[in-house]
This record gives sequence, structure tokens and C-alpha cells, in this order.
Amino acid sequence: MTDPLRVLHFADIHVGMERYGRVDPATGLNSRVMDFLRRLSDLAEFAITRDVDLVIFAGDAYKTRNPNSTYRREFAWRIKEIADHGIPVVMVPGNHDLPAVANRASTIEIFETLRIPNIHILDHNSGVTIIETKGGAPVQIAPAPYPYISQLVNQEHYRAVSLEKLDALVTEKMTDIIRNMADEVRARPDIPAILVGHFSVDEAAVGSERNVMVGRDVHVVRSVLVDDAWDYVALGHIHKHQDLNAGAQPPVVYSGSLERIDFGEEKEPKGWVLTKISRGHTDYEFIPHLHRQARRFVTLDCDCRKEEDPMDAILKRIQRRSDDGIIQNAIVRLRLRLRADQDGLISDRKLKLALSEAFAVAGVLREIDAGVRSRLGAVSVEGMTPLELLERYLQVSDTPPDQIQILLQDAEAIIGPTPDG
Repeated sequence: MTDPLRVLHFADIHVGMERYGRVDPATGLNSRVMDFLRRLSDLAEFAITRDVDLVIFAGDAYKTRNPNSTYRREFAWRIKEIADHGIPVVMVPGNHDLPAVANRASTIEIFETLRIPNIHILDHNSGVTIIETKGGAPVQIAPAPYPYISQLVNQEHYRAVSLEKLDALVTEKMTDIIRNMADEVRARPDIPAILVGHFSVDEAAVGSERNVMVGRDVHVVRSVLVDDAWDYVALGHIHKHQDLNAGAQPPVVYSGSLERIDFGEEKEPKGWVLTKISRGHTDYEFIPHLHRQARRFVTLDCDCRKEEDPMDAILKRIQRRSDDGIIQNAIVRLRLRLRADQDGLISDRKLKLALSEAFAVAGVLREIDAGVRSRLGAVSVEGMTPLELLERYLQVSDTPPDQIQILLQDAEAIIGPTPDG
């Protein structure tokens, strides 16, 4: 019996995500971009030191379809480092890798053009390809990259149908492609087979990828992937790591993204997948990091509505989380619940100063309690004059009557008399 193939699977790097970053003085690049690149460096080192047989990248190398030359260089040399150690790298384009117009080059096609040894770019024209792994054993790779809808559906048909019908047609075409490749790999039952895809699956838990989506989404039904023709299904596109066939064969796995993009991924683990693939059975483990953890996103919720001194309460909350080591080097946002009368007591400058240990402060979000507004009574607001509104507000705010009269007099001097006054 041959040894299992050790295959590293990753996806969705999105080099070029600059939000919350600043210039990194050591490299001249955006500090958040460096987060993504350092994670890719860790992955490359892991693949080399663990002497894996094959690396699979399931799409979305960059944030945009037109990455700048620096980002291309930084991604390329890390991928080439893996290949230079004799480890084949299979790459399938994602939606962020594809140009807006079909037949133009994808962002990763340059590897194929330059014929860099051990790097294989498999697109919709490639079909099932047999790759020789580092140890010499063959493996069948069936690519299902993110499709051009115009290449799947007749142009005239494309214009004539509703978006819902178009989505159904694309799903049908993708299903046919995957099933045809499954029939092809069955003809070589002694060679392990891996389906590599970049698309959404109907039962997958989605996440922040929706916030950075390029183009219309493409869906495939899970039942098409749970096929014994495959020994492993390596997916990209959805950023949340998950196995859609947990506890059964074949594993249908989204590796998830290497780095967090925004607060929608705050609680999600990030990393890559290391598999041991044999014909008919695959085991895998999720690898969260080698040297560097993914950048943490931290939300601090503070309900200050019952506090006499809301600023003091918030600052104490920040200090407690700082003492716990939660804030250091994290991207932090504050979410505050306040009474209307407390809003003016909050100093964003002081809060950001208190969060100086954070990598970045994403914002101070205020949710102002509507309780005071709800106590204005049943009188229509639209039917009240500005002075009447002010008087009612002062009354429900428990302002002393003598102060109300003084404030109303001052307000009338500014606003002017009401039309019937």
C-alpha cells in the first residue's frame, strides 16, 4: 500500500486588502497587506519544512482584478519559493483573479506564461490533469474555477432570461462540468482524484466574502460534490473554514481565508488545511498558524445607559481588556449604548488614546437610546413647534421647571417667535 499524499490546501489570500493599515516603515507597504503576506510566508515555510507532496491554491490571490506590480511581486516570490523546493503548486482562478472580459489573462496566468517549473495554472480549458507530486506519485486534479457566465450560457439566452433563471442555468452547467470530470477520473481508479473549485455551495455558511465580492455569485449544490469519484474536494471563495461532508468521505472542505478581512470574521479561525489523501479515504487537519496568528479583530461593547459617568465606565472597560491582553495589536472597535443626554460626554479622542496599544481603532459606534424620545407622548411630532418640542424634551428629561422657563426664553431669542406666538 502506497503512503498517503500530503497535500496542503489554501485559498482566498486577497493580497491588497489595505483597510485599517498604515505604511509599514520596514517594507514601505501597507501594514495590513503585510499581515496577509506574512501569513503566506508562514504557509510557504510550513509546506517546505513539512515536505508536503503538493500545494493546492483554490483561488483569489488578490483583492482586485488589477493588482499593482508590487503586490504581484510579493505574492509571486512566495509561491515560487514553494515550487523551488520541488513541491508542485496547483492554482485555480477565483473571481478576483479573472478579468472583467473573457479571453484576457487572469492575474495568475503569468506563472504559466513564464513556464515556471512546478507551478500549474488550471482553468476552465484544462480539464482533468494528472500531476506528478514531489514524491513521484500521480494525482488527478479536476479544476472547477470561477466561471465566466458568458462562456457557460449562450449570449442570446443570457439576455432573454431573468436573473433567477440565469442563476439556475449556471448552476446546471457547473453541475454538468463537475459530473463529466467525475466520470473521467473514475476511468483511472488507482490514482487519487481531487476536485479543486472556486464557487459557493448551497449549504455553506457564508461570511464577509460578500463584502468584497467581484461579479455575480455562482452556486453549486452540495450533492454534486459528495461523490465517491473524489478523494478530496478543495474549495475556495467562502472565507469560513468548514467541511460540508463532515465525518464522511470525501471531505468537502473550504480552507477559509488566511487572514481576517473585517469584523464579520472576528470569531472565525483562519489558516490552511493539511490533508493525507489515499484512494478512497482522506484525513485532514486545520492548521491555524506556524509563527504568526491571523490579526485579531476585537469588539468592545459598553452599555452605559445606567452609568452616571459613562466616560469613566468605558475607560475602565478598556483597561480591563488591556490588562487581559485582548487589545494589544488587535483591530478594535467600540460599540456604545448611551442615553441621549450622555452623548456629549463622550470624547473620541480620549477613547482612541486609551486604545493606543491596539493595531488600529476601527471606530467608535454610538447607539443612542430612544427611550427619551418614546416618552414624548402621543402628540404628533410633526404638529409641534420647535419650542414645544424643546419644552416637552426638557420635561421628560426631569429638568427643573424654573430652568425650563429660562431655557425656553433663551431658545425663543435664538429661534424667534412661533408663527402663532
